[in-house]
Formats: sequence, C-alpha cells, structure tokens
Amino acid sequence: MYDELKQFDRFLAVHPELQDTLKSHFLPPPKKSEIAVQILERFSIGDKAKRFLLLLVENRRLELLPEILELLPVLWNEEHGITTFQVSSVIPLSPAQKKRLKEKLARLERRPVSLTYKMDPSLIGGLSIRNANIVYDASIQGDLERLKQKIAEE
Repeated sequence: MYDELKQFDRFLAVHPELQDTLKSHFLPPPKKSEIAVQILERFSIGDKAKRFLLLLVENRRLELLPEILELLPVLWNEEHGITTFQVSSVIPLSPAQKKRLKEKLARLERRPVSLTYKMDPSLIGGLSIRNANIVYDASIQGDLERLKQKIAEE
C-alpha cells in the first residue's frame, strides 16, 4: 500500500494543477471525490489505498499525504521494534561509514535500527543524528553553538 500511495503522491507532484484542484476548499468534496475516482481508475492501486486516498480527499486532508508517507516507515519500524534515526551530514557518507554508524547505534539502542540520510549544508561538518525528539549532535555547527552558550554563561 505504501508504494501505491507514494506513486499517487508522485503523480500529483508532476501535475500541480490537479493537486490544486483536489486540495481546493472552493470545490465541494463530492466533486473532488468524483475527480479522484476518475484518476484512481487509471492507476493499478489496491482497494485499500484507493479508499484511504478518497478518505483524504473527502475530508480535505490530501495535503497531509506527504507527511503521512514520511511517517509510515517510522511507524512500521516502531511497530516491529526497530528504532529509526535521521542522519544529517554535509557530504554523503560512504557505505563503510553508514555500516559503522548503524552498528554503533544498534549497540547503543540494544535493538535493530533503520537510518535515513539527508544532506544539510548548514552543519559545516560532522553529523546530526535525530530520533524523534532526541538529537545527537556531532557537528561543527553544534560545537560552535555549545561554545557560544558556554561563553554567554560566563
């Protein structure tokens, strides 16, 4: 189902006028549902995904689809005892670095981990690792912020 929802989200991304129509607050929900049904008939999407997408359209919540798609893997992992971390870095990590990081975090957490990677040029260097509200900041930017706070306290 996740891949089907992702496919529909990508379709909307390349058809912004259609996306605007389905998200419009001026068009009555039955008309939007009718349009959505016509679109979904052209996709090879299962009934469960169709019902979910129509529910979002009918309840004027289609704009939440990207956020839902972002959270679904995290929730699935959580349900299966896997901790998800988002790793931010200035440059891409090598496969060896990714493997070492994953092994270290799995040892720290004492459970399997899943890592997603994101480029963040504001870090200057190092890594920022986030799990929900917990942030492990091993970046130069973070070091500079901590130094700034320490100087301000004195």
